[in-house]
Amino acid sequence: MDMTRTALNDHDPFDGDDAERDAIVIDDADADGVTYAESRRGSDVPDQGQLELEERHALRRVAGLSTELQDVTEVEYRSLRLERVVLIGVWTSGTQLDADNSLVELKQLAETAGAMVLEGVTQRRSKPDPATYVGSGKAVELRDIVESTGADTVICDGELTPGQLRQLEEVVKVKVIDRTALILDIFAQHARSREGKAQVELAQLSYLLPRLRGWGDSLSRQGGGAGGGGGNGGVGLRGPGETKIETDRRRINAKMARLRRQLQHMSVARDIKRDKRRTRQVPAVTIAGYTNAGKSSLLNRLTGAGVLVENALFATLDPTVRQARTPDGRAFTLSDTVGFVRHLPHQLVEAFRSTLEEVADADLIVHVVDGSHPDPEQQLASVREVLADIDASDVPELIVINKTDAADSTVLKQLRTRLPGAVEVSARTGQGIDELIDSISGALPQLEREVRALVPYQRGDLVSRVYEEGRILSEKHTESGTALHAWVPEMLANQLDEYATAQI
Repeated sequence: MDMTRTALNDHDPFDGDDAERDAIVIDDADADGVTYAESRRGSDVPDQGQLELEERHALRRVAGLSTELQDVTEVEYRSLRLERVVLIGVWTSGTQLDADNSLVELKQLAETAGAMVLEGVTQRRSKPDPATYVGSGKAVELRDIVESTGADTVICDGELTPGQLRQLEEVVKVKVIDRTALILDIFAQHARSREGKAQVELAQLSYLLPRLRGWGDSLSRQGGGAGGGGGNGGVGLRGPGETKIETDRRRINAKMARLRRQLQHMSVARDIKRDKRRTRQVPAVTIAGYTNAGKSSLLNRLTGAGVLVENALFATLDPTVRQARTPDGRAFTLSDTVGFVRHLPHQLVEAFRSTLEEVADADLIVHVVDGSHPDPEQQLASVREVLADIDASDVPELIVINKTDAADSTVLKQLRTRLPGAVEVSARTGQGIDELIDSISGALPQLEREVRALVPYQRGDLVSRVYEEGRILSEKHTESGTALHAWVPEMLANQLDEYATAQI
């Protein structure tokens, strides 16, 4: 099969949106006071997201200036430093357009990691070659492309086995990494919190562990037993290479066990906050979706959270939780999650499982789809696949088509037909945000009981909870206390039963 070169610079489907700071009422999810997002307008003080973005853009890699290792077999013992790369994809199913879109996404991932993409090629095969991923003949052709372009790295659009990595490197004579290693490298660059860094490190070690032998051909191996004919093994003849690999493997296993313990301890604080919200019966809404679909921009638009927004894949990894209110005053939490991507590495899903549990425990998932992407339905399917992996398929879902200001009208028409009930918005311009807020309000769990109570002024805490957790139909201040007519959760209703009255 011939390899097909893919144009990677003519079309960029990943158009990010710069979030403005207009918003509804918000406050920190665990704070008592309420802050208005409108107060950010007119202020010269940059928010946290702007500061992080400036820090991220402060220095950039310059191609050709870094010192690369001459021995690519030692690549597992250092951080990945991608520079001038050639992309290669094996196309086993779907159309040529699907293969091109996948390679364009790989280009975006490589550029997000700091690489300069020089060339991209795809090959049609019934299945990847078990030895070199592309076959021996095409591997030689790939080596010629690498030599002609001056590339120092080949990135494969798939997860390669240790044997495939080793044998392909032997042919092309430069470093070879796969899609999984690339995504892990991006996560390592963008993780900000202590928990996020630990989760990424655990995923990287899980990926690295079975590949120590795949990148260790330059190290000597243990030979056969002394009794074997022609064997070079036996007592005193075992080389240091095997000892080094086994030592590294034990160290990695010990480090992974330590990271799992640390992550378990870190999750306690998040579990306490989550239990507090459950006790107060505050509905939880989670924003999920494909990476670079505009989730953080939407969170900023709805709450003025000020989280980092960048036209890049996986720009934000650490979850952000803010409190918002419906138009009738009911409080709910709104959280942003890590973006998903097709073929999301299972090591990341496992490492981030404790964080992704926020999605499974939510009362509503706001599923953001990039309307400007050439294949938004594929994004939708990829996200739902990950949601199924974390047991979140049964959580109510509200589809939000974002970036309508940049989307093709024909694509939007198709999405309207295939996704009835979806809300169309533009986080950049604010179009459709009011409709989205109304849709979220209508999709929240219904309040369970209607109450009429005369609450004494000494129990102002109950009145405050009714405002926060319920929906007030009428309120009147009397000599004896505050007369309330409201819909509230069952637990709060039980506490108000003591002051129940029929005269309101």
